[in-house]
Amino acid sequence: MARIFFRDANLIDGINPPKPDSTVVVENERITAVGANASAPQPAARDIVFELGGRSLMPGMNQCHFHAGYININSLMDIELKFPPTYLALAAAKNAELLLRSGFTGAVGAGSPHNVDVALKDAIRDGLIQGPRLVACGHDIVTTGGPIDVNPDFWKLGAEGLCHVCDGPDEFRKAIRQEIKQGADIIKLYVTGGHGFEMRADEVPMTFEEIQAAAQAAHERGRMVRGHVVSRPAILDCLRAKMDLLDHADAMDDECIDLMVKQGTWVTPSLYFSWKTLEFMRKRMSPQRIAQEERWLEQGYRAVEKANKAGVKLIIGDDFGTSWMPHGDYADELEFYVRFAGASPLDVIRWATYNGAGLFNLPDRTCTIQEGRIADLLVVNGDPSRDIGVLRDRSKLDAIMKGGQFIESHLTPVTASVKAA
Repeated sequence: MARIFFRDANLIDGINPPKPDSTVVVENERITAVGANASAPQPAARDIVFELGGRSLMPGMNQCHFHAGYININSLMDIELKFPPTYLALAAAKNAELLLRSGFTGAVGAGSPHNVDVALKDAIRDGLIQGPRLVACGHDIVTTGGPIDVNPDFWKLGAEGLCHVCDGPDEFRKAIRQEIKQGADIIKLYVTGGHGFEMRADEVPMTFEEIQAAAQAAHERGRMVRGHVVSRPAILDCLRAKMDLLDHADAMDDECIDLMVKQGTWVTPSLYFSWKTLEFMRKRMSPQRIAQEERWLEQGYRAVEKANKAGVKLIIGDDFGTSWMPHGDYADELEFYVRFAGASPLDVIRWATYNGAGLFNLPDRTCTIQEGRIADLLVVNGDPSRDIGVLRDRSKLDAIMKGGQFIESHLTPVTASVKAA
């Protein structure tokens, strides 16, 4: 089978500073050679050669807080009640392909109404639709009266398509086991309010014993748990329970960060959603509420900057799919952290590639460009290590490759003018 050569690339491998004048060779689904142009293997007559002329070659990115079934929602009711499950599944398929064509070759679910993620993962695997590699999330796990359980009882609606309402460690264990039975790879707990919910951030409706029972039940069967958590005491509860991934963690302090580093916990700050929501709601909020939200954002910026410097495994992902933050604008989040949270473009590229890939439990998919790794690659007409904003423009993605196969390519191969290998 023909090999694919990317020559004269500005190589951004996901970990190290850029290396200009590089060549990367792909055969079947894997990267088989990486090196300087002068020392790289030579193509044979049957091989396909792309001269990149200094364009950037980088790993595919990972969106690690993905709500495939969110369709321009304005409230929790929109998630479960506005459309039937069959419609949500079709919308999820569309959003998954859009994510892939935005340069994200991997995604991790963060809550899936009607278990759409599991069907979506299977359809992508079986080639029915185009989409990223997907870690499927199940229904949300909440307590009675928690952030998701907000429908008045007299409505007699329930929320079975969106969440499991549990109370006590035994109910949490059962709910986790049901989610695993239904195919979930990761299960999400709503530990606190805050970060988009009416319930305050310092309200913690979930006990440590419930969080611990959920984590143990998931880990016993090789699955992961993630938690919507904002306040410091609740963050510490999640860390002590060995939760795998924390969403938001706005109030993380030095003690929290030390534990995150020690335990290898992943964190999706998802601060872009808070910023976009504040901008959207400014004309609808009181001055006092605006000031409060601005203080939370500033605290979040400082926490993310400190966590990054300490070596926390920060990852990319946010609540795209609201009416004010639609699907497709995924790379806006990357530029946001450079603008507001003291991160460099290379930091954020690492979060989106190398860090995020660790959630997939595939040793050969590290989202770095190294020999032997799966070839999930992007060719970018620009240098995101200098200007991360270039990734916001999908027309600048000259090629998207997943597993050695082009999803999109605007590249023209050249005729080999070198000796056959």
